[in-house]
Amino acid sequence: MTGIERLWGVTEVAEYLGIPVQTLYRWRSQGYGPPGRRMGKHVRYIPEEVRTWVGSLRDQVA
Repeated sequence: MTGIERLWGVTEVAEYLGIPVQTLYRWRSQGYGPPGRRMGKHVRYIPEEVRTWVGSLRDQVA
């Protein structure tokens, strides 16, 4: 599995973004934030999609 980055959990995404885990869960319930995928009872994120979402904020935040 060379070149494939492992998926991130909510704790890793929250740490990357520098926000509390609860904020990430609140954003998900509001339809905001990086796209996550439910896998059973867990939410997983593709790291590149999280980075892309952060990059898109440059155009949206004043």
